[in-house]
Amino acid sequence: MTQLLKLHSEPNANAEVIIQGECYRFTVLTPELIRMEYSEEGYFEDRASQTVVNRNFPVPAFRVIDLGNKLELITDRLHLTYDKKRFSRHGLSVRVKNEAGHLMSVWNYGDTVQDLRGTARTLDNADGTIQLEHGLLSRFGYTLVDDSSSLLLEEDGRVEPREQNGLDLYFFGYGHDYLKCLKDFYHLCGRTPLLPRYALGNWWSRYYRYSEEEYKSLMERFERERTPFSVAVIDMDWHLVDIDPQYGSGWTGYTWNRELFPDPQRFLAWLHGKGLRVTLNVHPADGVRAFEDPYLAIAAEMGMDPEKGDAVEFDITDPNFLRAYFKFLHHPLEDEGVDFWWIDWQQGGITKIPGLDPLWMLNHYHYLDNGRRGNRKLTFSRYAGLGSHRYPVGFSGDTIVTWESLNFQPYFTANAANVGYGWWSHDIGGHMNGYLDDELAMRWVQFGVFSPILRLHSSASPFNSKEPWRFNKIAEDVMKDYLRLRHSLLPYLYTMNRYASRDSLPLVRPMYYHHAEQNEAYEVPNEYYFGTELIACPITQPVNPKIGVAEIKAWLPKGIWIDFFNGRVYDGGRKLSLYRNLESIPVLAKAGAIVPLADLTEYTSSVDNPRHMEVRVFAGGSGHFHLWEDEGDTAEDRDEQWCDTEMILEVGERANFKILPARGNTEAVPERRSWKLSFVGFADTRVQVFAGGTEITTDMGYDEATHTLTVMISDLAVDQSLEVMFADARIAVNSVDDEVFNLLNRAQILFQLKEQIYRVVKESATLMATLAALASMDLEHTLYGALCEILTARL
Repeated sequence: MTQLLKLHSEPNANAEVIIQGECYRFTVLTPELIRMEYSEEGYFEDRASQTVVNRNFPVPAFRVIDLGNKLELITDRLHLTYDKKRFSRHGLSVRVKNEAGHLMSVWNYGDTVQDLRGTARTLDNADGTIQLEHGLLSRFGYTLVDDSSSLLLEEDGRVEPREQNGLDLYFFGYGHDYLKCLKDFYHLCGRTPLLPRYALGNWWSRYYRYSEEEYKSLMERFERERTPFSVAVIDMDWHLVDIDPQYGSGWTGYTWNRELFPDPQRFLAWLHGKGLRVTLNVHPADGVRAFEDPYLAIAAEMGMDPEKGDAVEFDITDPNFLRAYFKFLHHPLEDEGVDFWWIDWQQGGITKIPGLDPLWMLNHYHYLDNGRRGNRKLTFSRYAGLGSHRYPVGFSGDTIVTWESLNFQPYFTANAANVGYGWWSHDIGGHMNGYLDDELAMRWVQFGVFSPILRLHSSASPFNSKEPWRFNKIAEDVMKDYLRLRHSLLPYLYTMNRYASRDSLPLVRPMYYHHAEQNEAYEVPNEYYFGTELIACPITQPVNPKIGVAEIKAWLPKGIWIDFFNGRVYDGGRKLSLYRNLESIPVLAKAGAIVPLADLTEYTSSVDNPRHMEVRVFAGGSGHFHLWEDEGDTAEDRDEQWCDTEMILEVGERANFKILPARGNTEAVPERRSWKLSFVGFADTRVQVFAGGTEITTDMGYDEATHTLTVMISDLAVDQSLEVMFADARIAVNSVDDEVFNLLNRAQILFQLKEQIYRVVKESATLMATLAALASMDLEHTLYGALCEILTARL
């Protein structure tokens, strides 16, 4: 096995944390995490497993009490009691303390753990909700991971079954400190790798028989439509699929279809010239048949007689086949220009090694092999259990095109953080069957912008594709606007990419991660944190056709929150319904949030660190943000590769916003930048702007509708500071009358009713009087709810 296919691991725990008897062994990894092993033969395993690769933690403080027939292990958070016999319900227990040191729960061996669930292998054929696998987090404060059956990773990169039967359990007793649990899980099982920057842009994909000219024409159309893409996905029709029935099906293939792609290298070079990275779909289950271009070479390598024409069987467990698999089937295509592979394995979990899932092994070796050319590693495949976060990106499978499918995906995506799986890529818009619904397609794209990976995809049906211009004019314009927004979010997303890898903070997180003691945080499954600054609430239900808005039930944590799109200011600490028209979804920025974007006023589809920047700064409090940038596709993630641009919002007697000089690897960013500073939720005020300490004159303006003050600074060296001083940093007052008028103006209801409602809003003496009067009018639910949202945004 080559060095390339070896995963770095540190499987040996410090000897000081191991407590061992004849048939048992406990390893105190952290105050909240204990490994518990039992073996009748007294055999204990120190090699890395498919799931666990690093048991080398700092030595925690703990006590051991050995009373001969009873053993106790005590940390600040856990109190384990064991009778030194076979693990049993009456002989092994763990008491869990919460963060305050009070008893939270007791686990006895064999108890069924009630957890918050994790994710699933695939959404293939899902039409709405599906059952999720177990996760790492529980409101009861503990979970258990059974690693007894996972295979072992040898130092040479091979995977081997365990030689002895026994129990190998990991007890996680983190209470409600969910982020600490996830951080230690990543230490134990390997951190999430840093994605290449291009992966965070828009992906185009379709299961369709494209020709070279059709695909190029489509990419040129997107360019004309100013709709940026960074990844070109070529589904299975890139290879021969109409084959002689004697060879079986055409799902597996490694030979270009020259009728469609007469010069593959030219085609791939053209895509690269457009700034696109390329992935090809491969279904490897049928091995290599005699009609394939690489057949003669791989058959000879495997010691077969090519003249007989026998198929080279797919056997990922055979080191000789594995070596030939990459050498003859994938590396030549990569040399032509393929950047990474879409591993489309759907043939179950059986191999010649009992317990070895071929999907896991494909993910493992493809990811490692993808780094051979010195770029950042990437693969694209389905989830294969705990530890799969080491092999991003995840392909969630072929969903049915329905509202029910869309409604499940925000929860499904956020909940995957509970197993550390932060980079799901869904078929945005749904894959197959279902129905055409322009509004559904548009809402799916809006969710896709605020999901980990945005990849448009659909089936081969001539009536099912996701080009925006195939939908009505409203949907087309909204979809293109949101695809541009996704591209502009790259600076923010790439910073969050670093946090996911280095700080164990997934981009998308359930609300309870940061508000574990709030019951409401568990009651909004389709609401989630999107990075450090934003909360997203995707719309997954149709609009009310009379009122023109759709509803999502949300919960806002305490504090001030400002809508990312319209600037409306909210008081938090409550549940409420949010209503939006077709053009927007609720995305809320915390007070003091700082969100850097690429300014696409001068359109570009480049994923490079942008020269033209926009920074949205939100009122209501102080804020702090580090914009992290590097070259985006380096093989390793090293400190010296990064450039840090620090941004600070200070709200007090003398409010100001500062962009400090870039530090670190400034060669990774443009020498000079223009800055569009959008101060959202601020009342109109005077400002002074200083560059490098010297006051400068700038273009600026104020938008009353969105409460946004815009300040334009052009051509500033990145090693210069930038400061905006506010004469007054008050929060803007919501334009309630205008917002009510705009809602009523588009509502398909009686004019007299509109006038009556508007008169009540304008003339009632108090908010309570207004709400009481509206309640007495027996208004339609959506209309009344949308009015209440506007009227009570600030309490």
